Amino acid sequence: MKTIKTPGVLKAVASAVGGVPVMHNKNTADKATVRMPAPERAVIAMLQHIGAPCVPTVKPGDIVGVGQVVGDSERIVSAPVHASISGKVASVGEITLPNGVVTRAVTIESDGEMRLFEGITPPAVRNKDDLIKALRASGLVGLGGAGFPTHVKLNIPPAKKVTTLIINAAECEPYITTDYRECVENARDLLSGVFTVKELLGLENAIIAIEDNKPKAFEILRNTAAAEFGSKSGVKLMALKSRYPQGAEKVLIRSATGKSVPPGKLPADVGCVVMNACSVAFVARYLETGKPLVSRTLTVDGSAIADPKNVRVPIGTKIADVLAFCGGFKEEPFKILMGGPMMGLALADTELPILKQNNAILAFAGGTLRTKRERDCIRCGRCAFVCPMNLVPTKIMNLAKAKDAEKLENCPAEVCMECGSCAYACPSGIPLVQYLRLAKTLKTEAGDNS
Repeated sequence: MKTIKTPGVLKAVASAVGGVPVMHNKNTADKATVRMPAPERAVIAMLQHIGAPCVPTVKPGDIVGVGQVVGDSERIVSAPVHASISGKVASVGEITLPNGVVTRAVTIESDGEMRLFEGITPPAVRNKDDLIKALRASGLVGLGGAGFPTHVKLNIPPAKKVTTLIINAAECEPYITTDYRECVENARDLLSGVFTVKELLGLENAIIAIEDNKPKAFEILRNTAAAEFGSKSGVKLMALKSRYPQGAEKVLIRSATGKSVPPGKLPADVGCVVMNACSVAFVARYLETGKPLVSRTLTVDGSAIADPKNVRVPIGTKIADVLAFCGGFKEEPFKILMGGPMMGLALADTELPILKQNNAILAFAGGTLRTKRERDCIRCGRCAFVCPMNLVPTKIMNLAKAKDAEKLENCPAEVCMECGSCAYACPSGIPLVQYLRLAKTLKTEAGDNS
């Protein structure tokens, strides 16, 4: 991809702090999204978001249709889950997610029909309250990887003076191209979703922020806005410097507005709300059709993949089935990741299901990934230099190693967003992200025991 030189595109207001230059390897950028056939069975996990898990609302033997609620919760920070295929509920049991969390799951055996649930109708949305209610019913969570329930994010308290909607289409992780394909293939949906959210929330500004190495995305969005919406749009396109982790929420806000989100605060505290490109495009489709979140697009790539693709996959499809749809492995994989190489989770089992927040499955042959043997810290300071949150990772690491609860209590470990820039830059191969995760855990446990 070439750096953008498209007129009419704003430059970033401020430079991002820290970060690292990574190889982009956007091998599937020019590959149109293909829809995967319905799997023989789908495993719908009850925890596919940040917050409280759902409770199954169906039992073995029940017949379900696509879009039918199969799990829900009365907790505020939660989102319902829906059947992604039609058929019979085979079982309700437990599964272990890639992050080690054990949750309940509903397994559905397909009837081969992909029959829509008869209760699906477009919601009537006239104001903010209607939108929040509709988004909760849709099951939408952040599709960029975080998985925060969208209806909670957009239910902004009146006391918060939010003026700016930022659409995150930076997609700075190597290999992943789902947001880019959304901009190119579904520009009208994306823009329609932006206009709807902006209008119903009463926001003044809307910015679609994309890294400057994606000129085609800018061109298509600009032309679509002019042709479909004309002067109504009021949406600005902004080119961000291509540098990881440009797409991280707090980094993005600084680049797009010049504002910094203080530790412990949320984007709303600086007048912003951030949505992923795929999330906001889904909003437009849901309001038009009433079909909840039952499938998502993900990138399947890596040196071990026979036929890399961007694939539209029913949620709950086994990862093994997705890999088979992409031709399987051309070489024995050394490592399989759910997500990108910087923040993704290593998979030990391809029988696990696709979740709402999954945006990529990557498989790498031996010798592809750069690995370093861990050595002693040489105090070079590179980890602190590249940290976008201005932390000193080795200082927090030493407290975690010492399990010094008193000093951990006063350290800002929770500010770390686990982007991996520190570990990437470390010449000694120290797994700093793991140590910072340990520091967070120790700090939480100390708080629980106090």
